[in-house]
Amino acid sequence: MYKYYKPGIVKFALNCWPPFWGAGIKILNISEDFRHVKIRLKLRWWNKNANRTQYGGSIFSMTDPTYALMLMGILGEKYFVWDKEADINFIKPGTTDLFAEFVISEETIASIHQATANGDKVFPEFIVNVQDANGEVVSRVRRVLYVRKKPKYREQNPA
Repeated sequence: MYKYYKPGIVKFALNCWPPFWGAGIKILNISEDFRHVKIRLKLRWWNKNANRTQYGGSIFSMTDPTYALMLMGILGEKYFVWDKEADINFIKPGTTDLFAEFVISEETIASIHQATANGDKVFPEFIVNVQDANGEVVSRVRRVLYVRKKPKYREQNPA
């Protein structure tokens, strides 16, 4: 799987994925090193809530697989990467298209490598702000991931 796990392929697959496509979510950019992703949530009549603003479930969905998929691309096939926990703080109604930028720093990657070197699991936490077309924060999403080396790649600790 991982030899086909390239930014362009991931972007194409996600943009065709029915939960994203149907909600009006589009991946605008994935950097070649998977460290930066930009996503848009289009405001359409079918993804508005009863107040005629962006549906909260769509806002939360636009952040769902992103950090996990980024880390899968960065860390490669030697690691399990799963979403573990998430929560959202709705700050103001979304009345325009919404945007989110996801970034994973070199420091975070180094920390994950260090923490998992002996086969331990780690739970990195990420925060992403969802902004409207004017750059104002509409919601803040916290995502916690589970990361661990797969058993065959773990260093064996002498007993």
